[in-house]
Amino acid sequence: MLTLYDITMLTFSCVAANHLGLVAAIERVLKRSIPVVNCPKCFTFWAVLFTTAFSGWNIVSALSVSFLCAYLSLWIQLLMAFLDRKYNHLYDTIFSTDNITDDGAEHS
Repeated sequence: MLTLYDITMLTFSCVAANHLGLVAAIERVLKRSIPVVNCPKCFTFWAVLFTTAFSGWNIVSALSVSFLCAYLSLWIQLLMAFLDRKYNHLYDTIFSTDNITDDGAEHS
């Protein structure tokens, strides 16, 4: 039985695979673009649709949940981008290049 937790984790996985560059890396290895997979919204929609439909859900419920997850994937992607910016700012603040010399040692 497919649960809400499973659908949530599938949605997160589709967005994270794109956001973290896994899909882009696979495309580089294959030397071709994978149009449906390299879009978090499309990837989420089709992954959730296939998973719910093959789990025995009726098609109307499967489509509805797939569209909802695809929409939510946009917000998850936006949240991940926001967290990236915050992380990069914090990292640059802590590991300032002003304190690092050519030998790689940090000096105060």
